[in-house]
Amino acid sequence: MKIAPEGYPYILFFIAITMLSFVFFGKNYSLIPLGLTGFMLFFFRDPERKIPEGDHIYTCPADGRIILIQHIFEDKFLKKEAIQVSIFMSPLNVHINRIPCSGIIKDVIYSKGKFFSAFKPEAHLYNENISILLESQGDLILLRQIAGSIARRAVCRVRKGDLVEKGQRFGIIKFSSRVDIYLPTNTQLKVVMGQKVKAGETILGEKLS
Repeated sequence: MKIAPEGYPYILFFIAITMLSFVFFGKNYSLIPLGLTGFMLFFFRDPERKIPEGDHIYTCPADGRIILIQHIFEDKFLKKEAIQVSIFMSPLNVHINRIPCSGIIKDVIYSKGKFFSAFKPEAHLYNENISILLESQGDLILLRQIAGSIARRAVCRVRKGDLVEKGQRFGIIKFSSRVDIYLPTNTQLKVVMGQKVKAGETILGEKLS
């Protein structure tokens, strides 16, 4: 099983605690840290995904459940109308984030903030987040990794100027969190509210000519 590199410090920490608990306090006292070690292995798993083909297809950037779909004027980065789709990730979901379409990274912006529940619609306004501007086939797409009440760290692996491919891993948010994506208005969505989705595998929408 492949593990995200961001998970190794947590896994090694709990392995050490498990061993120390066993040596100094006995088997029974090592069961809780052993269970936490297992959870960290589960949480930071990084399974392979079958990426759908097609230049005009957008795939989901995160595992989880669709909690918001709306047409909105994005006035901070895109400064135009867009379709916003928000995906909430529970602690049981895979937390690796993937690029929705091939293109070039135009900018990566980190914003400090608070740690309200990522499930709340206003979380993107106040919570710590990383915004990624992706140019693809002449369109500008905004991705936003949003930290939640448990998640205190979003990790973005791409940088300004990077060429990226659809389905490529671009980051991870530790523990429950959320990813927002803002698509062009000429996108035909293929998902609905409440739907469970998989990063890089579920088709989010299709660009219309």
